Amino acid sequence: MTIPIRLSRAIHLVSALWTLGLAVLIFLDVGGRSFLDKPIPGTKEIIQNSIVAITFLQLPLAIYSGSMLRTTVFADAVPAIMRRLFRTFGYLLGVALFIGLVLSSYEPFLDAYRIGEYEGEGALRVYTWPLRGLILLTSVFGIFAYLSMIYYDWSGKLVEENEAPGTDFQADN
Repeated sequence: MTIPIRLSRAIHLVSALWTLGLAVLIFLDVGGRSFLDKPIPGTKEIIQNSIVAITFLQLPLAIYSGSMLRTTVFADAVPAIMRRLFRTFGYLLGVALFIGLVLSSYEPFLDAYRIGEYEGEGALRVYTWPLRGLILLTSVFGIFAYLSMIYYDWSGKLVEENEAPGTDFQADN
């Protein structure tokens, strides 16, 4: 297994643990509201920023495991070379999407860091630059993941082309 795939699995694990932490936070906040009339301050801000972070942390593994949106109804009706061309076209669309995200999130990240932008008032202020930086970094990782999937596909390193691309690699086992 290659380092980028191991890294994508590790950050996916981080996102799973983060999700578990949010579940505990929500449970405690609801319990605090219901039984003690004392909600946890800043829960809303933490959750709204965490949802975006968790989603972006899961993207690289979704790309490597072939879990991004795809359809087999049309692909099964064409020859293998056409399926590979369709996959490549989809990968290139993914590259274009993440390039757009990088280009559109770079300046806002720098501005948020420079001015100390935050969300929330009162008891808890959540800085936005870590989330913006995470979106930027995972978008760069997404570009790399899609480009590497094109390489794996065209170099014959995908084990089973009818399976989700990227689930297993001949060269890595």
